[in-house]
Amino acid sequence: MKNDLPEVAALAALLRDQRHAYLRAPYPSWETRAAHLKALRKVLLDNRDALSDAMSADFGNRAKEEVLLAEFLLVKEEIDAALRHGKRWMKAQRRSANKWLLPARAKVVPQPLGVVGIIVPWNYPVLLAAGPLISALTAGNRAIIKMSELTPRTSALFERLIGETFARDHVAVVNGDAALAAAFSAQPFDHLLFTGSTKIGHEVMRAAAGNLTPVTLELGGKSPAIIGAHARFDNAVENLVAGKTLNAGQTCVAPDYVLVPRGKKQAFIERARVRIAKMYPGIARNTDYTSIISPRHFERLQRLADEAQAAGAQLHPLTDSAPDAASRCFPPVAVTNVPPECALMEEEIFGPLLPIVPYDTLDDAIAWINARPRPLALYLYADDAATIDRVTHETIAGGMAINETLMHLACESLPFGGVGASGMGAYHGYEGFVTFSKMKPVLTQARLNARGWIAPPYGRRVNALLKLMMRF
Repeated sequence: MKNDLPEVAALAALLRDQRHAYLRAPYPSWETRAAHLKALRKVLLDNRDALSDAMSADFGNRAKEEVLLAEFLLVKEEIDAALRHGKRWMKAQRRSANKWLLPARAKVVPQPLGVVGIIVPWNYPVLLAAGPLISALTAGNRAIIKMSELTPRTSALFERLIGETFARDHVAVVNGDAALAAAFSAQPFDHLLFTGSTKIGHEVMRAAAGNLTPVTLELGGKSPAIIGAHARFDNAVENLVAGKTLNAGQTCVAPDYVLVPRGKKQAFIERARVRIAKMYPGIARNTDYTSIISPRHFERLQRLADEAQAAGAQLHPLTDSAPDAASRCFPPVAVTNVPPECALMEEEIFGPLLPIVPYDTLDDAIAWINARPRPLALYLYADDAATIDRVTHETIAGGMAINETLMHLACESLPFGGVGASGMGAYHGYEGFVTFSKMKPVLTQARLNARGWIAPPYGRRVNALLKLMMRF
């Protein structure tokens, strides 16, 4: 999108307006911030039915209960936690001063950065717009939010609701296509948070680099699950299936493939079929099961499955229903014997295809994970302390859950973020407050101090002091 187009000019003007408003009130009181958080909570919860209906229409089908559980409940908990702790987070933190600087005093003062840009994906549009906004408002910032064009009804309604709740020079939503998103990431924000694919993450970071805008990238990648040799196997399978089928697998922290002890593939498939039949009976017509967001995404999943099968992989449908392009219902499918060079094993799947990979020893499972880009999430099913300790300390991921899937994201006191190819930076809770703050170091020197003792001209006195200082 050219910089002289009206959409880009309007965006640049909006950013200037927000920055001027920030400079007029650079440090909002806690009472002001709390009022903003309460206003956000009220508008979202009061309109949760309308937003859920819009989201279901955008997807083709998405259960209201799933939206309330996976988006609105998490937003409410995040706001409630910020209201409980934000005033304390704002306080200056005392730090110790180097003994040679005494009697100076040291502290860290959190300050709002200014204007934050937030780029929202389509898969959890309310959660992934409101979540970063909560952190930004708690830290005292202003924000401009770019919603996804793949959820047009939700995006338009969210824009209207935010516009009715906040002054436009405080929080504003802009809508447009991918070209506007590219122009958005090139604006000189004080911080930019992007949630989306690794591929687009590269482009966002390149665009932000032009202004040296600091970025938080929430990307994804291939999040592995390990079922330990002595795990509660049935529980592990059922829990993984629940995590994989939420939002039909269209979740950045969905388990992307499962490492199982050799000889357990068939047992996994059979147990998964039983569990899915209980969760989604008659899945093709079951309104609890989410549709794939668009024809293009549906075709991509079908292509991943077909390419893997052509390369020698076996597809194991976990229901009696076949994928239906008309309704974009794509029932879960387990995949075995997938060649490692297949796109299914190299790209983030973002859908209900689940490769199953056998391993012989825990060493092999750890080596498999460590040979690949670092994932956003890692799931381990084990009860023995030795296995848990090894996997915790010998693998690196954005986050980890033990005997659970996805739920670390729902724990608002834990930072959420990737590492390496799965992203950089984090938000949620205190870490979100820090992400959108300048944690300014401040040193205050006392009127009477020893600074003059080490000032030029250098000579015997300064050399003697240096010798003393080096000894202690």
